[in-house]
Amino acid sequence: MKFILGKKIEMSQVFCDDEVAPVTLIKTGKCRVTQIKTLERDGYQAVQLGFEVKKKLRKPEKGHLKDLGNFRYLREFGVEDGSVGSLKIGDQITVGIFKVGDKVQVIGVSRGKGFQGVVKRHGFHGSPKSHGHKDQLRMPGSIGATEPARVFKGMRMAGRMGGERVTVKNLEIVEIDETQDLLKVKGAVPGARNSLLLISTEGSLDLKSKEPEIKKEA
Repeated sequence: MKFILGKKIEMSQVFCDDEVAPVTLIKTGKCRVTQIKTLERDGYQAVQLGFEVKKKLRKPEKGHLKDLGNFRYLREFGVEDGSVGSLKIGDQITVGIFKVGDKVQVIGVSRGKGFQGVVKRHGFHGSPKSHGHKDQLRMPGSIGATEPARVFKGMRMAGRMGGERVTVKNLEIVEIDETQDLLKVKGAVPGARNSLLLISTEGSLDLKSKEPEIKKEA
C-alpha cells in the first residue's frame, strides 16, 4: 500500500490528448514515518506519518516525536499484514512513490456550510408556487403522523451541513511534479483550500533513495 499526506491547493485544468481534464492540485511535501503500530503491541497494524512543520509542540508531542521533527499533522494509515516491508521510523515518503495513471483514494473533511434547510441539505423540491402556499416554498412539510408523538431517528430535516469526513475513490493521477511536490489528480476532492488530505493506493511502498551521486574529483 502506498500513502502520503497532502494539502489541497486549488482546481485547475490539464490538456490530455484531445480533451481538457479538470484536476485538483495537491501539495504533498515530505512526510516522515513517526510510528509503526503492530498487531502484537497495539492490536492493529498502521503507519503514522508526520506532515508540515509546526513551531511549538506540547511536551507529550515532543516525547512522542523525539528528534524526528516538529509536525503539525499526525495521521495513520491502516496497513495489511506484511505490507509495511522494510519501512522503519524516520523514513521519508515523497510524491515519487506514485506514478502517472495510478488510481488513488482521497480522504478529507468536506467544507462546512453551516445550518441549512431541507432544500439545500437534502434536495427537497419545496411546495408549489401557487395560491395558498405563501412563505411555504422551501418548507419541509409534514414530518409524520401525530400518533407516535415523536420524531423518528434519521428524519431528514434542516440542520448543520458539511464538515464531515468524505472518501472519494478511483481518482486518476494525471501529472506528478517531484521538484515542487505536486500531485495533479483528475476530478474534485473533498475539503476547502489548504485542508489536509489523506492519499492512498494499492501497491508496494518502494522508498528508493534519489539523492544525486557525488562525483569525486580526480
